[in-house]
Amino acid sequence: MSCPFAPGGGPSRRGLLVGAAGLMAGAGLGKVARAAAPAGAAVTEAFFGRHQGGIATPPQTNSYFVAFDLVAKTVDEVTMMLRLWTDAAQRMTAGETARPLGDDVSIEGPDGGSALGLAPSRLTITFGFGAGLFVKNGVDRYGLAAKRPDALVDLPKFNGDQLQPARTGGDISVQACADDPLVAFHAVRELDRLSYGAAQIRWAQSGFLPQTGAGETPRNLMGFKDGTVNPALGGAPATPDAPRGSDDVVWVGEDGPDWMRGGSYMVVRRIRISLEHWDRTEIDFQEQVIGRHKYSGAPIGKSGENDPLDLDRADKDGNPLIADNAHVRLGAASINDGAQILRRAYSYNDGVSFTAERWPPWRQGMLYDAGLMFVAYQRDPRSGFIKIYDNMSKLDALNQFTTHTGGGLFACPAGVREGEFIGERLFPPPA
Repeated sequence: MSCPFAPGGGPSRRGLLVGAAGLMAGAGLGKVARAAAPAGAAVTEAFFGRHQGGIATPPQTNSYFVAFDLVAKTVDEVTMMLRLWTDAAQRMTAGETARPLGDDVSIEGPDGGSALGLAPSRLTITFGFGAGLFVKNGVDRYGLAAKRPDALVDLPKFNGDQLQPARTGGDISVQACADDPLVAFHAVRELDRLSYGAAQIRWAQSGFLPQTGAGETPRNLMGFKDGTVNPALGGAPATPDAPRGSDDVVWVGEDGPDWMRGGSYMVVRRIRISLEHWDRTEIDFQEQVIGRHKYSGAPIGKSGENDPLDLDRADKDGNPLIADNAHVRLGAASINDGAQILRRAYSYNDGVSFTAERWPPWRQGMLYDAGLMFVAYQRDPRSGFIKIYDNMSKLDALNQFTTHTGGGLFACPAGVREGEFIGERLFPPPA
């Protein structure tokens, strides 16, 4: 079938294209070969495998997340887009252009060229399917309604939510992560371009992490280490605070549909942090809010970041050393019937905007629009994020500094085998 959203330059743009292509050729950009990467920088992450990359992958320093709304009329158009996306994603994660460049400069460029000469920077591209792929506004657009997984629920409205429709939901998600922000953004741009006529961007969010040493927990914008307690990955031993490993916590097993076995459910939450308020708060109060010492990352009253929380510890007056409403207590597996998630969050900074705070001191004005792009993976969000956050949304002392402004839930299918496209086992075979 013809692809109604395949890119191609129109005659009306020929003069502009020819002029731009001439400049590119003069600059040495009209050839297929990419400039050699600096020695040691051309590190790639595997694209094919049982699991998608970007989930259990050691976090890269930059992320670009996009949620798309589908406008395709037929399931064939959706699968055509996913085939194009899969091929381009495989190429880009290997350090190649999204499509071969070729020599014809009279047509739209097969790749925008913004990442030419750059190393792949451990690029991963993770795809997710939202509820709207299956049913939207009560309509089964693509004949997939019966295949919606039970775990792909509608997230409840949590206490304190101020979700903006323009930053919430989506039919399909794409998250590109890399150690170079331009590599991540370029990957998303190219996939967006290949989706013309089949999908359109609903919302997007970039994120970043500090460059830390191997095995060191990154700090968030509040200055605290973020992600200390995560399920063991790669055969690492379990800990008292993370008693179950990734096979049990992260990956869908035989309890899920075939196309999701080896996949995971991704919860995304855009969380604005009142940094102005936080920065004017005493350090010891911040530590009580979090339940850890700020500089070492250790649980209150301990010295090592990875020391167990030991939530039963009390002071000389019998009060818990880690407060009843402390962030780490309310998120602990032992408090939530063993519930765990894999956190893979990024900080974000979108400049400033006019904001009215919802907690004292109720400041109004041009404040930072910055915080945390919370990303969590789990086998089932009903026994993972929803179980944990329902309690935290009501009691967590950190809520006086944070506001959830957007997000979504996406089913990230199993990894791709060579010759497949992402999520292929979900869709009916071609007639």
